Amino acid sequence: MQIEETARRLVAPERGILAADESSATIGKRFEALGIPCTAETRRAYRGLLFSSPGIERHLSGVILYDETLKQSAQNGERFVDLLASRGILPGIKVDGGAKPFAGHPGEFVTEGLDGLRERLGSYRDLGARFTKWRAVIAIDALHPSRIAVRSNAEALARYVMLAQEQGLVPIVEPEVLMEGDHDQARCEAVTGEVLQQVFDALHAHGACLEGLVLKPNMVVAGKKCPNQSTVEAVAEATLRTLTRFVPAAVPGIAFLSGGQTPERATAHLNAMNQSQRPLPWQVTFSFSRALQEPPLGAWAGQAERVVPAQKLFAHRVRLNSLARMGRYSHELEEAV
Repeated sequence: MQIEETARRLVAPERGILAADESSATIGKRFEALGIPCTAETRRAYRGLLFSSPGIERHLSGVILYDETLKQSAQNGERFVDLLASRGILPGIKVDGGAKPFAGHPGEFVTEGLDGLRERLGSYRDLGARFTKWRAVIAIDALHPSRIAVRSNAEALARYVMLAQEQGLVPIVEPEVLMEGDHDQARCEAVTGEVLQQVFDALHAHGACLEGLVLKPNMVVAGKKCPNQSTVEAVAEATLRTLTRFVPAAVPGIAFLSGGQTPERATAHLNAMNQSQRPLPWQVTFSFSRALQEPPLGAWAGQAERVVPAQKLFAHRVRLNSLARMGRYSHELEEAV
């Protein structure tokens, strides 16, 4: 099946996925922090900087785009989807409508966007998209998430998967247990396991083709405000332990989100997992946003004369994660720009 082949391409050895699907509001906040005006033109210029960076095709299998970006073109008039495809990089598209407050359950969220999704998926496919992404947001503390919040998000993910596969598009399934809060690593592990179990139960119930999807989970880390942060090795071990318990071997690959980790920490965690002696049935790679974009965005800061230095930083960050994806990263390589 075509979707199975595309899924395998997305998690091919030495390659990972760039998440460049931030909404205009989200990227606007990042631009504002650096004094960059947030306009359609500055967003186009920034995405063009990333997508045209030399050498990234050796390390990226795909790029997740936002609706606006899927329809934009580079400065020379070439559509971004065609630019990426010409470099052997698969274009994808975020299709969810965002996490909204879950009625009756304060502090919890459910992702919307199923209405009209079949038609939108067909349109995105015709525009050149080869895969899609849907993100579910799971808030965590001592009492949350509630079972109904987890189940509702799992059901929405499964319905999305079926619609995407119906259109010949590979769905990336992103159930994100948030890093916000003071919960410890053990709490994150328990909740992540529960979420993954519910997600795959829903996928099985709907009859999804597991071989034709990619899982994009969080790593098992303590909350940002937790005073006891785990070592790199402990994060790798807890994450792999959880995934081997709950993710079927039929899934071709796992592409981690970075979830607010520093670029260096996210890369180190990915590297430790790929150095593990634990036998793994699926490919383990990255689908990072901030952990890849933070350095080049800061270097560019909206200045045309800084495009080349920013591209070098981006290509360097992508290469480091490619090495980590193969278990060959070391912290000393951080300085070798």
